[in-house]
Amino acid sequence: MDHEISRREFICRGSLTVAGLAALAARHAEGAMDESTVALPTIKLGTLEVSRLILGSNPFYGFSHQTDALAKEMTEYYTDERITAVLDEAAACGITAVASPPYERWIRLFGAYRERGGKLRTWIAQPDGPPENMPAEIAAAVKGGAAAVFIQGARVDAQFEQGTLDTLRGWVEQIKGMGVPAGMASHRPDVHLEAEKLGFPTDFYYQCFYNPNQGYRDEDRQAAVQAIGQITKPVVGYKILGAGRIAAREGFEFAFRHLREKDGVCVGMFPKHQPEQLRENARLVRQALRAR
Repeated sequence: MDHEISRREFICRGSLTVAGLAALAARHAEGAMDESTVALPTIKLGTLEVSRLILGSNPFYGFSHQTDALAKEMTEYYTDERITAVLDEAAACGITAVASPPYERWIRLFGAYRERGGKLRTWIAQPDGPPENMPAEIAAAVKGGAAAVFIQGARVDAQFEQGTLDTLRGWVEQIKGMGVPAGMASHRPDVHLEAEKLGFPTDFYYQCFYNPNQGYRDEDRQAAVQAIGQITKPVVGYKILGAGRIAAREGFEFAFRHLREKDGVCVGMFPKHQPEQLRENARLVRQALRAR
């Protein structure tokens, strides 16, 4: 009798073990598919279709928005080879677009990358030079293969603060005249709303969740999403993780809880100390969208 009980216990425990392993394998396979083979949902920036998670480029150039030490570490880490490796990994995670200023290094690197058959094919340009150079930067971006162009937030904010809105409108019109979707970015919650009132010919906006000049305050994030809700055009939220100050899960969940189906996010990645960061961020986006 004791032998029979032991045998049944053994079979039961063995069955549970097999079932547990099967479930674990299924979850692993599901996670692998979720992160690597299933396309992310998309949005339209004018005529351009892109994934709702766009790869940012600040870490490529050492724009840490934290410390000089971190900026130096990013700059040293991101060789051309590592940048192209991250582009390919982003594509494998379902990301279809990268945003970057039209620096000479970037135009050379991205052109060579695409010629070699790189997997991430869409570049959204973010000209960030001084006003006198902006027209030339816009032209260089489109000539270099940018599929859309938006004016960098600090440059946009400066034009609003100086009251030189005709200059800003001229940049947007130049982008439109070159045949690609046109946008503008801002760190303030009022700028895009004013641009809409004035009839700027924009196709989309980039809205910062924080105003770095005022610190990374929650009230600024709340003001940003309230403004986004009033804009009919697509909006891409950026600095949704507070330049690394906000936990990724919380940042993505907050963003997609407030963004509309037409909106997306742009996030820079620095996987030196977190090798799975790109996969994890893509997974968190999918989770946040499913929760919504």
